[in-house]
Amino acid sequence: MFGRVRAWTRRHEQLAGALRVAPLAALSVPLAIPYADSDPAPGTPYLGVAGYLGLSALLLLPLIWRDRPVGSFAAVALVSFGQWLAGVNPLPANLAVLVALWAVAYRCAFRWALAAVLVAELGTFMALVNWYEPTLGMFTTGSIFVVTIWLAGLYASTRRRYLEGLEERAERAERERDQQARMAAAAERVRIARELHDVVAHNVSVMVVQADGAGYALDTDPEQARVAVKAISKTGRAALAEMRRLVGVLREGETAITDYTPQPGLGQLEELVRGSAVPTRLEVGGDPRELPEGQQLAVYRIVQEALTNALKHGGPGVRAVVAIDYNGPELVVRVSDDGRGAAAPASTDGHGLIGMRERAGLYGGAVQAGPLPGGGFEVLARLPMARAA
Repeated sequence: MFGRVRAWTRRHEQLAGALRVAPLAALSVPLAIPYADSDPAPGTPYLGVAGYLGLSALLLLPLIWRDRPVGSFAAVALVSFGQWLAGVNPLPANLAVLVALWAVAYRCAFRWALAAVLVAELGTFMALVNWYEPTLGMFTTGSIFVVTIWLAGLYASTRRRYLEGLEERAERAERERDQQARMAAAAERVRIARELHDVVAHNVSVMVVQADGAGYALDTDPEQARVAVKAISKTGRAALAEMRRLVGVLREGETAITDYTPQPGLGQLEELVRGSAVPTRLEVGGDPRELPEGQQLAVYRIVQEALTNALKHGGPGVRAVVAIDYNGPELVVRVSDDGRGAAAPASTDGHGLIGMRERAGLYGGAVQAGPLPGGGFEVLARLPMARAA
């Protein structure tokens, strides 16, 4: 509720200022009647009802300009000083000095607030000297009243700045949270795009090679063609299953059965090698260690992409070796083949090597790829060993 009130006052500055003056005006206007019936002291100017209302208006109108508290206080102080010079008795509207003092303490820097309270204290002393027989108790009481109003303004100013700071920090935290959410979503989409590339590139390459083999063997070796067609069917189903899992991550607001199938890791490397369209041998050095699932997935995808490249660029009769070495502080993954990958024309639309380097880079590793002496191609990945959570 208070937040809505503050928002409304910001939109209607002048109207809000008039509403703040209204209580003091409501106090001053009815007192014009007893003022008209009063007998002024000898030597004291008598303003009459019109003069009373005019002087009250001069004291109250500057309070409307809430956005200029120093100017408002100066105007009220000058009118009060002119009233003091003319010897006119204090009016209820002279309380506008205290209202303006509070506004300066609330909205302005401390130096302006200090100057305003000193002017108000001087005005209190001058009023007592001019219109009353001043005593130390009267001056102390008036000073306490003035200083209390001033301190209330300072406290309200401190609280306002504190609340504004909280609002600013909350807005900044909200912006940072939204930015982090957008960055996380972008990173997730990049990861899913990489996963889709790996799935599609590997499985479709296998299916193309098997389809070509089936086409060649269809007339001469129907049994071999049948085996190739079955391999195409199996590979296609596996690709569809993985693509459904990945695309399901992108669906929002849909009620679907959650897929709890674990991501492939080091335990599935043997199955990957056995099902590869390239004759491949798996070699493991050292004792296998427990690694985080994300790092295992990265190794799996690196091997999968390397075998896909061997299939695409190795030529006929290519063979590959996948070597996993757990010895030492780094996990060394080496995928080499004896094909013609080095002599194959470079692909302009592939992202395999880039994806492998990105995956290894996520875990502080690196990937090197290049031709081997005497022929063949090798992909070498090194990833620091990380403990499974």
